[in-house]
Amino acid sequence: MENQSPIKKYLPKVILVVVLVAGAFLGYSKYKYAQTHEDTDNAQVETYFVPVLPRMAGYVKSVSVKDYDNVQKDQLLVEIDTDEAKLALDEMEADLVQAQTDVENAKANIQNLQLVIRSNEANLKASILRRDKAKKDADRDAALVADHAITRKQSDDTKSAYEVLAAQYEAGVSDLTASKSRLPILTSILHKAEASLTIKKVKIDQQKLKLSYAKVYAPASGKIGRKNVEVGQFIQASQPLMTIVKDSTFWVIANFKETQVEHLKIGDVAELKLDAYPEIKLEGKIASIAEATGAKSSLLPPDNASGNFVKVTQRVPVKIEIIDFQKHLDILRAGLSLEVSVELKK
Repeated sequence: MENQSPIKKYLPKVILVVVLVAGAFLGYSKYKYAQTHEDTDNAQVETYFVPVLPRMAGYVKSVSVKDYDNVQKDQLLVEIDTDEAKLALDEMEADLVQAQTDVENAKANIQNLQLVIRSNEANLKASILRRDKAKKDADRDAALVADHAITRKQSDDTKSAYEVLAAQYEAGVSDLTASKSRLPILTSILHKAEASLTIKKVKIDQQKLKLSYAKVYAPASGKIGRKNVEVGQFIQASQPLMTIVKDSTFWVIANFKETQVEHLKIGDVAELKLDAYPEIKLEGKIASIAEATGAKSSLLPPDNASGNFVKVTQRVPVKIEIIDFQKHLDILRAGLSLEVSVELKK
């Protein structure tokens, strides 16, 4: 039997030692890393989503963008047909002219009545003077009759003249009272006409404002998704037409286990690795930690008081700001998954 060479004799032992040393080194490295870092792969890139909503109903006249186009703030996106709304505005403006005429007529009636009242007052003053003179004449003639200086007929004539003038005075007083009583009526008619005029002006302003809503502009800059509007389609007010994904800011929401939150602090540095671009590493820092778990913030939070309680490790949302995210706008997309590793402060 030939003797084994030293290499064949000791090679397995050397390999075993190398494997054990490498395993121990890797294990120690992972242990040390775990003591100084908290990791999670339950994380997504977030940004603001701005809905594009019309403020008036109507048929779509034109659509200026296509699916997934980049848009700038105040860029025209959709235009709504306004022919019917313009005809309605013309009708309102015609009603406004009529209402202005009603106001002018009401003012003219009041001015005419005021002239009548002044005329009645002047006539009443003249009637008072004539009545008083006739009273004096009647009293004088009555005395002369007693002295037999004039005939009874002459005295009766002056007395009758006085009575006629007194009756005319009473009629003048009635006419003046009647004229003055019409003044509040005409004034209320004027106020009603003025109120109607104001309402019609407001309606015209509302219609003009409504016409300004016919053009739908982008409320923010970004990229739209799939649009939900086509030319000729009838749309309602507040109907979602498309959504703009703002490209002005991005952040990460990482859902850490409740057992990890104890070591996390605002300002901790985080390493971010997108699943779509694993070779690219981004940097971030913790901006805030949610006050409630994700389950409590859901539409139907679990009710542990129901008696059907199963303890499940909860997740706490943590907001992480992406440092210098402008340099990575070409790869950042809302909703992308990523792995997050937070370096703990001592």
